[in-house]
Amino acid sequence: MVKAIGIDSGTKTMDIYGFDDKNGEVLIDLAIPRDEITKNPSLLIEKLRETQQNAGFIDAIVGPSGYGMPLQKARNATYADIALATFVTAADVERKLKIVGLREAMKMMKTTEDLEVWFTPSVVQLTTVPRYRKANKIDMGTSDKVLSAVLAVKNQAERLKIRYDETNFILLEIGFAYTSALAIRNGQIVDAMAGTAGFPSYLGMGFLDAEVAYALANTVKDFSKLMLFSGGCASVAGIDQSKPLEEFVSLAKSSEEVKAGYDLMMESIVKDVASLLPSIKPKEVMLSGRFVNMPEFLDAIKFRFQDFFSGIGSQVDVVRFQGDAKVSKQAAEGAAVFANGIAHGKFEEIIRVMKLRESEGTIFDNLFLGETVKKGLDAFKKS
Repeated sequence: MVKAIGIDSGTKTMDIYGFDDKNGEVLIDLAIPRDEITKNPSLLIEKLRETQQNAGFIDAIVGPSGYGMPLQKARNATYADIALATFVTAADVERKLKIVGLREAMKMMKTTEDLEVWFTPSVVQLTTVPRYRKANKIDMGTSDKVLSAVLAVKNQAERLKIRYDETNFILLEIGFAYTSALAIRNGQIVDAMAGTAGFPSYLGMGFLDAEVAYALANTVKDFSKLMLFSGGCASVAGIDQSKPLEEFVSLAKSSEEVKAGYDLMMESIVKDVASLLPSIKPKEVMLSGRFVNMPEFLDAIKFRFQDFFSGIGSQVDVVRFQGDAKVSKQAAEGAAVFANGIAHGKFEEIIRVMKLRESEGTIFDNLFLGETVKKGLDAFKKS
């Protein structure tokens, strides 16, 4: 019997999900606004302790891990590990961005002796992704994207009645801030187009034209991480990010400006997936994220994919991916499955197949930009 909890550090909410693999009992299924965590990081620890008090000892907790680190217990992680997993400038620390609240929560988890918390890798730290695909990449999918992939492997294996090492799909998460696409072949993550290193998302601009990067470096004196949440499809559409997502979808029918942003998003999502086809021939594209909760958007993106795949002569099913959680997102449930596996529970085989214990390195290990840049990045280990 293993009791496990997983945490997803999403942009809008931090979600917590836990279960007992003996009887399937759900121990916790909760979403906390990220702003509350930013203001009071100890709230997360309080919820975990409350759950452990009510349910009994929790064998493993997969904690929020930002940009990730090699799989390890939180108490064994160094403060440099945590700094890199939440890397921001000193100016952004002063701005109290959401990632700063995440950093403080991770520090608390490191020093908490009564909770068995683990920190986990992002895509760039997985040995299943060839190093040449990581060249000059940091964000190939943050740690929460790996957690979603864990649940997706479980989902496809159970749904199609195949082994974990027979799963083969592209996991597409269309979120509020970013879109991510992960290629899973034979149960292992082998490639990704994600977040700030993918095509434009709803909020995020995606990867940058190097000339734009040069222009920004010479015009913006204080480049904040906040800028990475701008310039995306919402900006092109002229939509205020505080507006409901449904407004973006509905206004695209009557406003040419909004339609431009909407078309950019639709095409970018297909391009994210298309970019992975040299790495994988998927059985399915599995859809998740806030946008696919809207039936109109879900139907539209399915049609786009059907048109694309038929145009290249491929037969790929496009399915909506859902877990068992009623409140938490898939990444939190995937984190709980991950926690169960590392505690030698019923899902340990998923961890073995995905080679998640073999994760290694830091987020800066695959940059080929010379010694000057390499030395400058060391400052982030002390932030």
